Amino acid sequence: MIDTTRRIAAVIYNPTKVDPDAFRSTMAEAAAQAGWSTAFYETSEDDIGQGVAAEALKAGADLVFAAGGDGTVRAVAEAVRHSGIPLALLPAGTGNLLARNLHLTLDDMPGSALSAFTGVDRPIDIGVIDIERADGSHDEHAFVVMAGLGIDAKMIKNTDEDLKKKAGWAAYVSAIAKSLRDPEELHFRLRLDGGPVLRRTVHTLILGNCGSLPANILLMPEAVIDDGLFDLLMTRPGGLWGWVKVWFAIAWTNGVVRRTAAGRAVAGEHHNTRDLHYETVKSVEAHLNRPEEIELDGDGYGEATGFTARIEAGALLVRVPQGAQA
Repeated sequence: MIDTTRRIAAVIYNPTKVDPDAFRSTMAEAAAQAGWSTAFYETSEDDIGQGVAAEALKAGADLVFAAGGDGTVRAVAEAVRHSGIPLALLPAGTGNLLARNLHLTLDDMPGSALSAFTGVDRPIDIGVIDIERADGSHDEHAFVVMAGLGIDAKMIKNTDEDLKKKAGWAAYVSAIAKSLRDPEELHFRLRLDGGPVLRRTVHTLILGNCGSLPANILLMPEAVIDDGLFDLLMTRPGGLWGWVKVWFAIAWTNGVVRRTAAGRAVAGEHHNTRDLHYETVKSVEAHLNRPEEIELDGDGYGEATGFTARIEAGALLVRVPQGAQA
């Protein structure tokens, strides 16, 4: 029974990502140590997080935990945004993208729980995207890290889920190789911040709220999670040498050199080219000439014929440890 005289932590967990019994025991012990009560909610195939998060808010949760992969975090964040109730992360997936970008500990569940109970709340931005389907229907979703079409979405589709469970992020290597052999490009009409319609042909379009990926990849070096802006990346490498330049810029210049102040001074300002182009925007509207795969926070979301995306500045409160790096 929940002690209603104490603050209530709603703990939402994906049973495929944690051992349910051990996890519940760990969380109950951490909550008791911090003087909180707990209420547990399990996700399912039919409810990956939005429904149980809404139920937790209605029940009066003072703090909502999300334990699972990026899909669980995205779904719970979608439900709790604008509620004023903070979201605490318990990384248990392969990518743990939001946790990485917030510089949270990834491999210490008890420690993560305790630091969340005693932590501080930080408002961050969240993206909202309305996806248009080939049959004319629309569905709206939130995302906390990035949305993408082209090679990154095809990479997600091509990833072997069984291998992903066994090998983690390394499972994406073969998927990347397979996706890079795809000669098809994206052809679309694009409107940025309500401006004029632009026509673009690219291999990849990614709309980012933050820019760090596993394997020390800094995809968007200027992305800031609470600046009220998306970072838009578009690539269209010209041949093998073009791909080499893009990979060098992302893996070395961004992923290594730009991670320090001295390195940023040496690297200097990025200059857009056809191979690698960045923009900062608050909203994007795109219409494609054919259905294309789309991904949100590392999960495939089927095919889209277009989308409208907007940034909701400061709409999500996240619980971070005291003194956490901004």
